[in-house]
Amino acid sequence: MSYLGEDIKKLGFGLMRLPQKDGKIDVEQTKVMVDKFLDAGFTYFDTAWAYAGSEDAIRQALVERYPRDKFQLATKNAAWINCKTREEAIAQFDTSLKQTGAGYFDFYLLHNLGESRTKAFDDFDMWSWIQEMKAEGKIKHIGFSFHSTPEELEEILNKHPEMEFVQLQINYADWENPAIKSKECYEVARKHGKPVIIMEPVKGGMLANPPEQVQKVFKEANPDASVASWAIKFAASLEGVITVLSGMSNIEQMEDNISYMKDFTKLSDKEEETINKAQEILKSIPIIPCTTCNYCAKVCPMKIGISGSFTAMNYLTLYNDIPAAKHQEEWLVGGHGLKSASECIKCGKCEQVCPQHIQIRKELERVAENLN
Repeated sequence: MSYLGEDIKKLGFGLMRLPQKDGKIDVEQTKVMVDKFLDAGFTYFDTAWAYAGSEDAIRQALVERYPRDKFQLATKNAAWINCKTREEAIAQFDTSLKQTGAGYFDFYLLHNLGESRTKAFDDFDMWSWIQEMKAEGKIKHIGFSFHSTPEELEEILNKHPEMEFVQLQINYADWENPAIKSKECYEVARKHGKPVIIMEPVKGGMLANPPEQVQKVFKEANPDASVASWAIKFAASLEGVITVLSGMSNIEQMEDNISYMKDFTKLSDKEEETINKAQEILKSIPIIPCTTCNYCAKVCPMKIGISGSFTAMNYLTLYNDIPAAKHQEEWLVGGHGLKSASECIKCGKCEQVCPQHIQIRKELERVAENLN
């Protein structure tokens, strides 16, 4: 099935994690990956102004080597990054055109809406600007990527019905995760009739190496299938999905993805049962039961990023991946102007208002020991 008049296969090449050589993007290896991707019949490439070196690399690996009508190219505008004026925000688009050499973009996204980041797009009225670019033929389809609550997504889609699609973080681990609410966000988009592009189907690579009990379930169900394939097929099996982005970093990942997505078929009932088993195992692993209601944040005199710290700690518990957990802590705490767990003064005000009765002071000590 095609969406927005585009015939796009269910695998998209995410260009955020391209192969590296000597600290820079390896353009020659990227060319090989691009060739394999297109040869298999896939056509959707996703980059962003904020992905260092990515737009320039895809110009060399794709745009300068293939006819423009043989692929779809998506990029994004992050007006909330160091932009003080509308002109500075719009300049990102001109930079993207120059760096990619694409002439126009098939899909253009307002990047990473949610929380305080949405305000920049409102203040600079990027909503009317993106429609103007579409009218001029510089953009074919307009939409946005989103990392926040279903309530906020509902509000944005009510205000901006002109948006044609939404890009959401969806994977089987986050489907009912109270901190991310993938399922609820997906349902809001579908209620508004918006097709969805899926990002983070393998959760930044973590679902390629989930807890051992989860790997065992998948390997017993199909010894020949990669663990990552289950995550991508879960996402691609949802209704109303334009494509599923995979941030491939090497030729082996590309070949694995192509092997099961070239002739994609939705998960069978039996395969869905396997996914359900994996989800139940993840739910059974004892994590901090934080629902990110942030009542604690409202009373914390130190302005500590409590819920963000707990999300990061849960990453560590589930996936035993310290770099990924620290990255989460840096983004959700420091990136939001909040203080780290190690600065807790143990006043206990947070615990008095926590609906989940979490021993917050004790858990923040664990975060400080492991991540700060």
